[in-house]
Amino acid sequence: MDEREQGRTGDDAEGPLTPETAVFADTELIPVEPVEPGLSRSASLSPTERVIPTWTDPTVRRAAELIGGPLGRHASVGRATWLTPLRVCLLMAIAVLIFGWLFKSACIQQGPNGAGGVTLDQSGQRPWITGCYNDVVPLYGSHKLDTQALPYKTSWTGDDGTVHYMEYPVVTGYFMWAMSVLAKYYVQFAGNVGLPVPLDVAAYFTIGAIVLALFYLWAVASTARIARRRVWDVAIMCLSPLLIVHAFTNWDLLAIGMTAGAMVAWARGRPVLAGALIGLGTAAKLYPVLLLGPILLLCLRSGRYRGLIRAAVAGAVVWLAVNLPVMALYPQGWYEFIKLNSERPAEYDTWYAIYSTLSGSHVFDNANGADTPTFLNVLSLALFGLACLAIAWFALSVRRRPRLAQLIFLVVAAFLLTNKVWSPQYSLWLLPLVVLALPRWRPVLAWQFAEVVTWMLLMFSFAGVDNKGLSIYPFVAAALVRDALVVVLVVRVIREILRPAEDLVRMAGDDDPSGGVFANAPDRWTLPSIPVLWARKSYEEPEDAREPVLVGAAEPGGSPEGERSISLVKGQPS
Repeated sequence: MDEREQGRTGDDAEGPLTPETAVFADTELIPVEPVEPGLSRSASLSPTERVIPTWTDPTVRRAAELIGGPLGRHASVGRATWLTPLRVCLLMAIAVLIFGWLFKSACIQQGPNGAGGVTLDQSGQRPWITGCYNDVVPLYGSHKLDTQALPYKTSWTGDDGTVHYMEYPVVTGYFMWAMSVLAKYYVQFAGNVGLPVPLDVAAYFTIGAIVLALFYLWAVASTARIARRRVWDVAIMCLSPLLIVHAFTNWDLLAIGMTAGAMVAWARGRPVLAGALIGLGTAAKLYPVLLLGPILLLCLRSGRYRGLIRAAVAGAVVWLAVNLPVMALYPQGWYEFIKLNSERPAEYDTWYAIYSTLSGSHVFDNANGADTPTFLNVLSLALFGLACLAIAWFALSVRRRPRLAQLIFLVVAAFLLTNKVWSPQYSLWLLPLVVLALPRWRPVLAWQFAEVVTWMLLMFSFAGVDNKGLSIYPFVAAALVRDALVVVLVVRVIREILRPAEDLVRMAGDDDPSGGVFANAPDRWTLPSIPVLWARKSYEEPEDAREPVLVGAAEPGGSPEGERSISLVKGQPS
């Protein structure tokens, strides 16, 4: 029996083997320096410490057959000077984003207007039949962006006689306006230099898509810097079919980039920058503020509050700096976002709307002709509050501290599942989070394909049965499947929190790559433990808990359950 089969021999066999004295990769024992609390072991990686996805994930292993099969045992890893994993991921994301633009480009096709000019061609139910519908194109004209009118100051009257203002948060609203200004100047420039002159709206859509793509590439790079040891997991968000369908449906990539940037800033111990990006992201979309909840929970558990205080103050200052001028100058325009969201009915694919469709009930409609669906608002807020309380209790009572990315994923997923509005592009919020919280390709891809099917069936239902479309019921079925798959992802994350030995990120040797000051920090305060419902055995440390066992990334042709083939110390949860 050689040294690898025994685990350790010779001089280094003396004393207990712990995750602090060694990590394992590719079945080789690699001594490392002890890790200080608050630091991630992935801060400096040797090639053999990296996780090889074609060795550890059955889905990736099978997919790799299309490009020559899994990585060989004697392959040279970590020596590329140009095609590094991050750059490959960025190239993959660029390719998919191009397909995303092509998918939506059917909605910016032009045709003759009968007067010798051209106009936008929306004939033949084009937005619904092709699935190219997006909010960018119709809002260009309806929100007076075609005149470069200043948002929040400018109003318009709807078909019902109601006065409307820009209904998006301030950063998103001014981003839309800035893209309209750039589009105007590009059209003028193209005409002056003899380039093909597109329609204003086509230039607006394309220029906006390019800038939004840059924000998504920022999210990819930020997520890769957090993942480090499992950098190839970022391909989940780069090769996403969901990205093709919804990258340019709305302006959510703005907030996604800022949120990912905030997470990497927190992971690197820069709470002020993290807070500033959270504040800026919240001024673009509401969901980035949800990051503060999980951070608070882990602060309570670890007793480390300074970072949270600095992040919260920085976030509040940035948010106020962006919003106060608009609040002061155009209060009615600024309030439109709050007004619209309080008056909105349930979105088509929320369980509230699905229940109403299947039952014929009007319980969630506006009562007695009121403008606001009060019962629906209270119910959705109460359900989300209860979900947050459950997550808080869970995070503070489980035996081992959850990772920050896991808690953020649970909170954002709870928001989507309980909110009265789940616009289809909101699902993009989960992409960077699921990479860090649950890097398992099969369930994640199943959920993403369900999102694509749900979108296309929604579009066909908008076309209507009389126009060769579909009824609402196929879409309802797809939405229920989509919701169920999101619940499956939530359950898988909860399972891995309860059974940390199955957490792929911790199995690779890191405590919490996204945790920043929480990584490797001891617990200071917890709640009474809840039962470990899915545990196969107690995690009470047995007498032989310190007995070393051979661990490492599964080799080609190894265990069919390659995802579970890495562990640290027998009997000790990782």
